[in-house]
Amino acid sequence: MSFFAVLGFGLVVTVLLIIVREERPEMAVPLSIAASALLMIGLFKNIAQILNLFESLASRAKINSGYLRLVVKIVGLAYLAGFGAQICKDAGENGMATKIELAGKIFILSLGLPIMIGLLEIIIQNL
Repeated sequence: MSFFAVLGFGLVVTVLLIIVREERPEMAVPLSIAASALLMIGLFKNIAQILNLFESLASRAKINSGYLRLVVKIVGLAYLAGFGAQICKDAGENGMATKIELAGKIFILSLGLPIMIGLLEIIIQNL
C-alpha cells in the first residue's frame, strides 16, 4: 500500500467520522477501529518487506538472528502499544491509553533484557 493510498484512506475516514459523530456518535468508535484495522492489514506487505531486508542484512553480517528478532519484536511492540493507545484516546479513554502505554514500556524492557545482558557480558569479557 502506498503512502498516498494511506493518506487518502485516512482523510476519507476522517470526513466520515466527523459526519458519523454528528449523526450517530455510538458508531464512531467502531468505524475508527475498523478503519485502523484495515490500514494495518494494508501495511503488512510493507512490514514483511522490511523484515526480509533485516533478515538478509543480518545473515550477510553474520549477526545472531535471535537478537535481530528481539529488536524487531521490540519495535513492533512499541508501534502496537502506540496504536492501541491512540484508539483508546480516540474513544475518549485516556486512562486506558496511559495503561496500555505503560504496559508496552514494561514489555519492551523485559524483551530487551537479553540484549542488555549480552552487551554487558561482552563488556565484562573485554575488561
